[in-house]
Amino acid sequence: MKNELEIIQKYFPEISSFQLDKLSMAFELYADWNSKINLISRNDMEFIVERHFLHSLSLAKVIRFMPKTRIMDVGTGGGFPGIPLAIMFPKVDFYLIDTIGKKIRVVQDVIEKLELKNVKAEQKRAENVKNQQFDFIVSRAVTQLPEFVTWVNNTISNRQKNTLKNGILYLKGGNVLEEIAYTNMNYQIFELNKYFDEVFFETKKLIHLY
Repeated sequence: MKNELEIIQKYFPEISSFQLDKLSMAFELYADWNSKINLISRNDMEFIVERHFLHSLSLAKVIRFMPKTRIMDVGTGGGFPGIPLAIMFPKVDFYLIDTIGKKIRVVQDVIEKLELKNVKAEQKRAENVKNQQFDFIVSRAVTQLPEFVTWVNNTISNRQKNTLKNGILYLKGGNVLEEIAYTNMNYQIFELNKYFDEVFFETKKLIHLY
């Protein structure tokens, strides 16, 4: 597993051995859980570090979240991008939600076994998150952007503490401009192939809506 994690060290040389150990433990937990339920496709499981861990951590190439930043991960699935980001940013608070109960149970188990004190996970729809405010909403292409914005727009805080304006950080591939246009929001697009050499990232983007 140490060899697998070399790709993370390559792009994030500042990551600590403690954080690498947590990522290694996470890999083992996902491998075990995937043998029981179909959490991640078998093809993707072979590339989990690149396609899930590194893809999640790509946000850290664009922003270094300030301590006490609050982040909601919508449609987290098996815990991506939330869990790798929570390991990278231990002083940031993460709230992971998904509508599928078995996936959230896996995420809760991973959180518990990794002893991640800065993460909470619940089975919930984004539209049903009430009376909570977050600096950023993160997600990996769970739906079309205009629909996603309607789910989460009321949960974005006006209080700024980071270098990027509060808003949505959305990982998605392909042509996104038409979707973005229908959101009527300001935006930045970060092409991930500028940060990573792997073929997987050729068409991948991080979209910042604010």
